[in-house]
Amino acid sequence: MNNEQLSLRGMVYASLFGALTAAGAWMIIPLPPVPITLQTLFMGLAAILLGGRLGALSQGIYILLGILGLPVFAGGKAGIGVLLGPTGGYLVGFIVAAFVIGWLAERKKRAGFAWLVFSLLAGTAVVYLLGVLQLALAARLTLMKALTLGVLPFLIGDVFKILLTALLAIKLRQRIGVNFR
Repeated sequence: MNNEQLSLRGMVYASLFGALTAAGAWMIIPLPPVPITLQTLFMGLAAILLGGRLGALSQGIYILLGILGLPVFAGGKAGIGVLLGPTGGYLVGFIVAAFVIGWLAERKKRAGFAWLVFSLLAGTAVVYLLGVLQLALAARLTLMKALTLGVLPFLIGDVFKILLTALLAIKLRQRIGVNFR
């Protein structure tokens, strides 16, 4: 099998992380001003542990589950309409962000905490960028209003999840020590 082909093992892990991201939509920490879901935590773990390509594939699987009608998006939503609506850019951003995070994490042989945090921050910026752009277009908002509604309420929760994801990724890498690619 050449380097461009995905291994069966890699596809299984990508599917597993797609399902974990879906489960993360249902895992809610009820904090003000907005509740925190754990989708981005699992997206980040997928990217770090699986790498860019498989991490992106895992999120593509997650999105496909939602398009097919399974209630895997935040709030139990599903369907293509969610992707075309105001929050669809964030979901599409998961795929691109997973690739970016995984690609960055792969740049260092044993990426440490600071590098993983940097990678996760870059991926979060991608999710925010695509999300805010679609939010502004779909809801006919100014970019400033879209930033105020689509980023600011989530910053504290996302910082917490980024730090937790980096710690979990380091611990999981130490425990399992397996190359999923």
